[in-house]
This record gives sequence, structure tokens and C-alpha cells, in this order.
Amino acid sequence: MKIGMICYPTYGGSGIVATELGLALAKKGYEVHFISYANPIRLNTYHDNIFFHEVEIPHYPLFEFHLYTLALTGKILDVIKYENLDIIHAHYAIPHAISAILTKQILPNSNVKLVTTLHGTDITLIGLEPAFSPIVKYSIEQSDAITAVSQYLKDKTIQQFNVDKDISVVANFIDTKIYKRIENCYLKKNFAPNGEAILMHISNFRRVKRVPDTVKILKEVIDAGIPAKLLLIGDGPDRGETEALARDLGLSKDVKFLGKQNAVVELLSCADVFLLPSQSESFGLSALEAMACGVPVVASSIGGIPEVVKHGENGYVAELGDTSRMGKYVAELLQNQKKWKIFSEKAVETAAKEFETELIIPQYERIYKGLS
Repeated sequence: MKIGMICYPTYGGSGIVATELGLALAKKGYEVHFISYANPIRLNTYHDNIFFHEVEIPHYPLFEFHLYTLALTGKILDVIKYENLDIIHAHYAIPHAISAILTKQILPNSNVKLVTTLHGTDITLIGLEPAFSPIVKYSIEQSDAITAVSQYLKDKTIQQFNVDKDISVVANFIDTKIYKRIENCYLKKNFAPNGEAILMHISNFRRVKRVPDTVKILKEVIDAGIPAKLLLIGDGPDRGETEALARDLGLSKDVKFLGKQNAVVELLSCADVFLLPSQSESFGLSALEAMACGVPVVASSIGGIPEVVKHGENGYVAELGDTSRMGKYVAELLQNQKKWKIFSEKAVETAAKEFETELIIPQYERIYKGLS
């Protein structure tokens, strides 16, 4: 079977999931064609059965904004024609599914089927815009199969768009053979030379991630008498505000901005607690990555996070913006090594038993085969 994978190539969760899905399918003998404006970030080495098709975006003075949706449509047309695809798997309703639908309308005799995976932003953010809401609804209705990464996102989609469409919940996944804790990681002494606890956050530093809240949580922990450092991995629009807050609270020496990093497993292996105080998360892939590396998570109780972070078992969840409560949860884990170990082991167990790659990929395969 030949599958066209349409995704964003950047550090965001949807691009990572799409890339890992493609890699896993290729290992099983599927031919996977990635279609995007740049090589997906995790396709950094050669893989059998993996092909990349770059979307070239034309620039004309007449058009003020980029023509990505149309350029993507043209590239999908080419790949369908010359590679004889069976499935187009679009990650995000806008613009990816819309481009794929337009392609199918241009090629009415093609038997290619469209699977659309909803990751969250297309429903909870873009989908709320009056101009885009009917387009998102149309993309859902015109897809041959729809998946959502959490039960929360499925329910939200049905409620918001009133669609009479079967939506399969197929969770994000992780390869626990790769994501596993490196004991006595050599990096830890670099960041915490005096044995301080390490708190960690990984994101694209958008407003929705509430990165400044991680600094407030660190302040709560230090005020509780626990020496700690905060490692912030990633970059984005809220970095400046977060740096300013760290200075204002006198924590500059305790907050380390590491920028975008590829050595995620090594860095997570240094962490004692992972922080995810987001105001919107349809799943929380970064939390799952941390859990697989044995790091308990303290997060906000929104969206699909409680489906991954089980309160009082492998981490804690608190009300959105309640940095005081989150700080208390972090302190509780750091002050009780027995409890931390139990939470750490449970986090690893949850990742392996509920979200392991080998458990999730067959769910996508069944959807593909059901359309052929």
C-alpha cells in the first residue's frame, strides 16, 4: 500500500506523530510519501520505503500572502499521478485536508482515499474562527475516515461542528525502546552541579503553552526550601516574557534556556519533574515522552492531558493557572523519594501499556485497509 503523509515538518506534536507514523509504517513494508514544504525534522537519515516531496511555494507580487494551500494541492496531484497512492493521510483539517479534498475533486476518477487526523489546533483554535469554521466542518464531512488523538478532541469536534461522522480515537504513541531513561545521565551534573532538582518543560513557547507559569512554579518550589533548576527546551514568541519574569523573580541563575534540541531522551533523563501548564492540549505528547523516560508530570487539568497524566498515579494535574498548587505537587514529589519512584515507575508503565507504538500503529492500519 502507498500512503501520502501530509504534515507540518516542524517541532510541533502533529509533525512528530506523522513522521513517526510514517517511519513505523515504512518498517512494515508500506511505501510512505511525505508531502510538505520542508523535510520533516525527524527524517534526518535515510530510510527504506520513505520518500519526500517538497511543496514549492510560488511568490507573486499580486498576492500579498503565500499560496501554500494551492501549492500543496498541486504537489499532491503530482504525487497521486506518478506514485499511484492508495491513501492520503492529512494531519490537520486546515490546510492539509482541504488541499487533499480539492485534489480529489480535480481527479474524480482517482480511487485514492483521504484519512484526516485531528490534532487539536484545527478544532480548538482555528476552528473557532467564524471564517474557518465551515471549512473545517466541510473537511471533516468530506474525508473518508477521521481520527482524533484523544477522546476529549473527539467529543469537542462533535459538539462544536455538529458532524454526523464516525470519529475514531487513535492516541498519540511513543517507541519505548527509544524513549527510556538513561540512568545517571552524564548531563545532569552540568545543569545541577550541587545536586539540585531539575524541572523541565519542552514546547514551542506559544502563548497557549503558558511557559511563564513554569518559572512561577519554580519559585514555589525554591520558596519551599528545595534547591532546584528549571530547564526550558524550545523557542518561540513567549521566550522574552519568560526571561523577563525569571529576572524579576531573581531566578535568572536557576532558569536555563536551551533552545531547540534534538537530544530529547538525554535531556529528559536529567529531569525529576516535567511541567506542562498549558491552557490547551488535545493530548500532550511532550508529557508522554517525559513519562516514558520515567519523569512524573505536573500539568494543568485541561483537554486530553488527564487521559495521559493520571492524577495521583503517574503525576498530578491542577486547575489552569494554579501555579501555587502545581508548585506544591512538585515539592511533594521531590521531598518524598519513595513516592517519586512509584510515580516514575507508573509513568513508564502507562507509556508502555497504553501508548506504545506497536499498540497504536495497527489501529491506523485497520483504518487504511477498511477503505481499500
